[in-house]
Amino acid sequence: MNWLKLLAAASAIQALAILPGHAGANLDAIKSAGVFKIGTEGTYAPFTYHDETGKLVGFDVEIGEEVAKRLGVKPEFVEGKWDGLIAGLDVQRYDAVINQVGLTEERKAKFDFSEPYIASKAALIVREDNTEIKSFPDLSGKKSAQSLTSNYARMAEQAGAQLVGTEGFDQSIALVVQRRADATINDSLSFLDFKKKQPAAPVKIAATEDDASYSGIIVRKGDPELVAAINDALKEMKADGTYQKIAEKYFGQDVSQ
Repeated sequence: MNWLKLLAAASAIQALAILPGHAGANLDAIKSAGVFKIGTEGTYAPFTYHDETGKLVGFDVEIGEEVAKRLGVKPEFVEGKWDGLIAGLDVQRYDAVINQVGLTEERKAKFDFSEPYIASKAALIVREDNTEIKSFPDLSGKKSAQSLTSNYARMAEQAGAQLVGTEGFDQSIALVVQRRADATINDSLSFLDFKKKQPAAPVKIAATEDDASYSGIIVRKGDPELVAAINDALKEMKADGTYQKIAEKYFGQDVSQ
């Protein structure tokens, strides 16, 4: 009877390995469907947001469109709030997330990443009239407006700040302007884009992190073919000038280093 149990167990394992749900992340399945499903926030300018016509646009959106094009399929963006965005990979809502997802050891233990495609620095943002907060340690005992599961929230917490939960960059800035929060730690590139569009907004950068952090395209574990194909697409984009063109459009410079 033991050998029958072993045979049944082996059959069950084999069946799990070929379940259709697992194949959803497979490069062949994406090409067969003709669609590359991309999870994104849609509220995080200039990376992923809606323009005045309501169209989804942004740096990450154009990167996603180009990657899909080079995979030979069409992009399909699925929007969601940041706090549940990465978790959507687990339930196969999409094939990848392209939304300024920072490379961390914790995330790399559970998911796979492409090679980094953008570098940025954390900026400590306060009201223009704030003279108390001049450095990250000055956040101790202050209120910092943050998306609660972001790297920036972790930084604020480590500095001793009390977190005020938000749904994205715009809301974080609004709380600082309204004095409902003392500061927010966010992406320096996002802030520069924001000030370009709203130069009268009474906010400033008090400090920036010395070292740059890197973001990549995140996918489910166990799909090396997809990761390799995405990396190839990114390399091609940089080699033929497409990446530079997109970066110049949103930031006025190369942001890959």
